[in-house]
Amino acid sequence: MPRLYLATPPVDDPQVLLGVLPDMLKAADIAAVLLRLKPSDPRTLISRIKALAPAIQDQGAAMLLDGHVDLVARAGADGAHLPGLEAFAEALPTLKPDRIAGVGGLATRHDSMTAGELGADYVLFGEPDEKEQRPSTQAICDRLQWWDEVFELPSVGFAGTLEEAGAFTAAGADFILAGDFIWSASEGPLKSLRATVEAICKAHGAMPANAQARQG
Repeated sequence: MPRLYLATPPVDDPQVLLGVLPDMLKAADIAAVLLRLKPSDPRTLISRIKALAPAIQDQGAAMLLDGHVDLVARAGADGAHLPGLEAFAEALPTLKPDRIAGVGGLATRHDSMTAGELGADYVLFGEPDEKEQRPSTQAICDRLQWWDEVFELPSVGFAGTLEEAGAFTAAGADFILAGDFIWSASEGPLKSLRATVEAICKAHGAMPANAQARQG
């Protein structure tokens, strides 16, 4: 069954996130947290990262930075997510072999395969581009299904809604990246997270047996 990859809101004051994040990490099987940071100077950013690190890493989740490759080692993060092949290739000498390097912004199947050949730890499908445009849910599902059938490298589906979390599970994603819709839910992030877990479990239970076997 896919594991959750939780993206934070853009962090300015880490204490706000610390008010809810520990309970969320205890309530669900979250493999990693993608830490998004509001712009600031490096010293302030490192302070924010270090304030959140124990809450994330002590629960067994990896802490990845959204960009900020130069801060990964200095702040004690486990890796970084890069937007596109060019940024990913530039980051590899800094991150490898000790830290996680994930990549998104992969517009074509060829780009996805190139990322895998370069040494990505995962490929992300379905995130918004610079204009906040995304492929259709069906197009993302098609990409995830193709990847699941051909490659061993983990895939991540960027879920913009609860329904997409279920759809991407059924399509064969190894991880579900959930972020904005979790934090903006009227019932609060903890209940929304639990609902997402339920949707993933339900979708996984409805998958064909051979697809479940492929996911392990």
